[in-house]
Amino acid sequence: QVQLVESGGGSVQAGGSLRLSCTASVYTASNYCMGWFRQAPGKEREGVAAISSGGAYTYYADSVKGRFTISRDNRKNTLYLQMNNLKPEDTAIYYCAAKVAYDCDSGSWGRKYEYTYWGQGTQVTVSS
Repeated sequence: QVQLVESGGGSVQAGGSLRLSCTASVYTASNYCMGWFRQAPGKEREGVAAISSGGAYTYYADSVKGRFTISRDNRKNTLYLQMNNLKPEDTAIYYCAAKVAYDCDSGSWGRKYEYTYWGQGTQVTVSS
């Protein structure tokens, strides 16, 4: 069983930055694709970014490309999401997720049903 714990959410004005962290309870470097998802009120949970187990491959939703950066430090079993130039439409609960896969697959990384393990979520609020 993998437990994921997110941190780093908060409130920020438009144009600001936040960095989210997600710490896993087990060593995830060998075979866990990890991702960030978000869910705004009244909307479906959507994929934001994902990263392969070794960190070589990253994937992003079009809405965050150029503003968000996903990374991982496997020595610390920690996943990160650096969010810059935040917009009010980025307001949501952000979830960390993991699935057993060496790579995330460019065609399916954003499919929430493929992820087995989820964190509890952290709120990000961006005001205009």
